[in-house]
Amino acid sequence: MTHRPHSQTPTARGLLSLAALAAMLALSGCQKPGAAAEAKTPPTLQLSAEDSLVLGRSEHSSGPLITGAVQPERRADLRAEVSAIVQQVVKENGEVVHKGDVLVRLDPTSIRDSLTSAQEAARAAAEAFEQSDRQMQRQKTLQAQGMVSMQALEDAQNRRTAALSEKVAAEARLVAARQQMGRTEVRAPFDGVVSERQVSPGDTAQVGKALLKVIDPSSMRFEGYVSADRRAELKLGQAVDLRINGAANPRAEGRIRRIDVAADPVTRQVALLVDFVDPRQAAVAGLYGEGHVRTSTVTALMLGDADLQRDGDRAYAWVVKGGKLLRQPIVLGERDQRSGEYVVKTGLNAGDVIIRNPSRTLVEGTAVQMAAAAPAAKPASSASAGG
Repeated sequence: MTHRPHSQTPTARGLLSLAALAAMLALSGCQKPGAAAEAKTPPTLQLSAEDSLVLGRSEHSSGPLITGAVQPERRADLRAEVSAIVQQVVKENGEVVHKGDVLVRLDPTSIRDSLTSAQEAARAAAEAFEQSDRQMQRQKTLQAQGMVSMQALEDAQNRRTAALSEKVAAEARLVAARQQMGRTEVRAPFDGVVSERQVSPGDTAQVGKALLKVIDPSSMRFEGYVSADRRAELKLGQAVDLRINGAANPRAEGRIRRIDVAADPVTRQVALLVDFVDPRQAAVAGLYGEGHVRTSTVTALMLGDADLQRDGDRAYAWVVKGGKLLRQPIVLGERDQRSGEYVVKTGLNAGDVIIRNPSRTLVEGTAVQMAAAAPAAKPASSASAGG
């Protein structure tokens, strides 16, 4: 007898499907009703004191924009005063020099020959004058004795006068030759630093050729310019907030020392001289800087760029209100050049708690809890310390 494979009837298959469905419903019924809701609710955000900022009012200064560069007040462009070949450049760029130090030596050969000739001419003129003076004295004695005529005495006096003139002229040429000889050594006019070397040994130095520049780093000042239409707001002694590009400490403060009375005819700007409050704030000449003159100071809500979030032209701040995060739109005003913070015109109030350095992962509506400060460690008692 042949056995046919056992097959389930449609009724049996239906019973199995119902059993499987019941098991699935039972499993789903074991889950808590709020599990799905809790999975969607973000966790509570724990904030420390360093993560938040209580917004308050601070001083905001504003005034005309100033641009310019750091320049030394004492600076010298040393140039050749004689025509000669550059023999030696003693100092290099950046080297410290003292007043009287030799910086450049020029070839003195031709000038030395001129000096020797002037010395010989002066010696000969001096001898000729002494001889003519002796002759005049002798003629004077003989004329007193009636042995020579008055004409002979006058001739002797004329020869003495001519010899004296030649002696004076020869001495003047000798002084000039000595000066020329001294100019073959170019010396530092004051204590400072070589800022720019412009020649090398072997160069031909004509009269007036630039050799090198010396500056005094302790005499730095800011030479700036302000738009002429803001000239009426400027006063001597006003504070100036500057940012010096490339300086070790970019922020610097100065005071207006001088205001030009005439504007530049091309740029329509007025030149200012600004003294640094701390001269150490700018020790490198030629650095560009900009800032503003403090012509007015007001109190306002200020917020730093790191504490903001921007979305195109709009700005936002994350505020803690009612124990939850709120992404608050704000309107910013001008930026304080001294602190780098922005004036908050609308959107925030004094006393609001702001999230510092907010990240892009923050979610509006997240519950916020301020973390309690860590308790101070109790000092160990003498008994426990002893054992």
